[in-house]
Amino acid sequence: MMSENLAIRKIIHIDMDAFYASVEQLDNPDLKGKPLAVGGSEKRGVVSAASYEARKYGVRNAMSSLQAKRNCPDIIFVKPRFDRYHEISKKIREIFHDYTDLVEPLSLDEAYLDVTQNKKGNPSATLIAREIRDRIKNEIGLTASAGISVNKFVAKVASDYNKPNGQKTVNPEDVLEFLEQLDIRKFFGIGKVTAEKMYQKGIFTGKDLKSKSADYLKENFGKSGRSYYYIVRGLHNSEVKPNRIRKSLAAERTFNENLSSEIFMLDKLDHIAEEVSRRLTKSKVAGKTITLKIKYSDFTLQTRSKTLSYFISDKTVILETAKDLLYQEKLSNSVRLLGISLSNLNTVKATKKREQKSFSVQLKFDF
Repeated sequence: MMSENLAIRKIIHIDMDAFYASVEQLDNPDLKGKPLAVGGSEKRGVVSAASYEARKYGVRNAMSSLQAKRNCPDIIFVKPRFDRYHEISKKIREIFHDYTDLVEPLSLDEAYLDVTQNKKGNPSATLIAREIRDRIKNEIGLTASAGISVNKFVAKVASDYNKPNGQKTVNPEDVLEFLEQLDIRKFFGIGKVTAEKMYQKGIFTGKDLKSKSADYLKENFGKSGRSYYYIVRGLHNSEVKPNRIRKSLAAERTFNENLSSEIFMLDKLDHIAEEVSRRLTKSKVAGKTITLKIKYSDFTLQTRSKTLSYFISDKTVILETAKDLLYQEKLSNSVRLLGISLSNLNTVKATKKREQKSFSVQLKFDF
């Protein structure tokens, strides 16, 4: 490990607890303490968020509504209210900005904060995280969990450690031991398929992962292997970026009844293209690559893409391109979901790769 002394950052990752479901329970006291799913219905659809009461029965995000109902017969389905979630999220971010302007939202319900230098002059990131969580609870009525450490990766992993309504600090001198003892499934960025592959190769913990060379990890896990080599050594120097660059924009619809013909899908695509165009205009961006997402009745997923030579945000062009992609090849089954996304946006700029550097674990200060 290189021993270059770098200033250790103090990074907090705040993650709201079951955000969508918690907002619904906040606004409707009758739902408190009950198993709740946001999204879907008793017959169709997909769960967007599940309350902790529902999670006890194995209900999870992205699970089909039918499976959620089988797991928890008493589950209550409610329609998502994204305007309300945006409203609450804005209030939460206002609290964040009372402490630092280095706030990088990942979604409506989570964000990174760099509090190395903060507006309160508080040297303890741990105390700042606790104060932020208390304010969210007292001022908004929701609970949040937090992870605190020297970089974004460790902070994010730590925020899941004492969920819900808890926090964990991984001090600079404890980072390597923390990562070595961690189950490989807990590593952010290592999904279920990759974890299973690692298990087959005898990699169960961070310590096992650390024992593998960079060449071995690259050979067995491709480009991601290099990233695994560094993160398990506590090397992740990505800065908190307040103006996070959007890489894509999308909209999709799940249908009440499966659609079996392209003709029946044209009207649906028209509405989806209109929504994508509206979001592009609102965000003041345009894109070159249009992707049509098709989820079949057997839940298999297919994407078809086309890249144009110019940037677009106009509904007509988006729709016509999506139609071309729809007719590009015959459907393999009836369809339950269609989506359109634009990527290769005019917001994305080429950035130089930064060298991975280590920090000195001997440095001590209030954390």
